[in-house]
Amino acid sequence: MRAMRVPPGDEVVLRRAGPADRPVMARLWQLYLHDLSEFRGLMPGADGRYPEHRMVAFFTDPDRSAHLVRVGDAPAGFVLVRGLQGTARVMGEFFVVRAARRRGVGHVAARAALAGFPGPWEIPFQEANAGAARFWRRVATVTVGEEWHEEARPVPGRPELEPDVWLSLVAPGSAR
Repeated sequence: MRAMRVPPGDEVVLRRAGPADRPVMARLWQLYLHDLSEFRGLMPGADGRYPEHRMVAFFTDPDRSAHLVRVGDAPAGFVLVRGLQGTARVMGEFFVVRAARRRGVGHVAARAALAGFPGPWEIPFQEANAGAARFWRRVATVTVGEEWHEEARPVPGRPELEPDVWLSLVAPGSAR
């Protein structure tokens, strides 16, 4: 994927993560799950760490891909995509470190991911996460105008949680 510029001149790059990136991704994963714990009630294990098996699957499953977001020389987040072999890509996980938020970094990373996999997409988030809800609706509108829709879906295996919101859209580009 190509590099893009975000004011005030910081270069934001989204690139496919390889095996050498796993340690950085694992550390970012801890920050991500810590943020998500506010909306999901997640607690770390006895060792103080959140489990990484969901993140590791994006490095081992051919139907998934992991991407690292960098701002200049610093890791700034990740984009984990699943459904590569299906009819629709799914934004499996998306994270930007707090220092890079509200600077356009997430917007550039999300748009680069959508552009990198043109065609149908589904993007889930928690409505209680007001920042994510605003962010994804804005990304969908900027990407495809009003040509997207949303629906509430139960969280598998977690009936005590409010349903997730799922946005559906078709990212522009060559037909799949």
